[in-house]
Amino acid sequence: MNSLDSTAIEQAIQLLHLTKPLSKEALTQRYEEARRTWYPSRYAGLTNNPGKYMEMYKKGEAKTKEIQAAYQLLLTYLEIQEES
Repeated sequence: MNSLDSTAIEQAIQLLHLTKPLSKEALTQRYEEARRTWYPSRYAGLTNNPGKYMEMYKKGEAKTKEIQAAYQLLLTYLEIQEES
């Protein structure tokens, strides 16, 4: 896997609920689904409690960043695989 950490690859695959062999189409589809699920503003209408809203908003922000990082890692992994 060249310079990519196999543990990080496996964690990214689990985070996005993917299975091997990976494809860019499946990766993009799962990324979009996960991003929509965890998009921070999605929590605006779920509660009238500002504290609870901010808690969920921050959780959504953190999860969105994690999803983005996993997506970028797996894209790089797939590009390396295609070059091989």
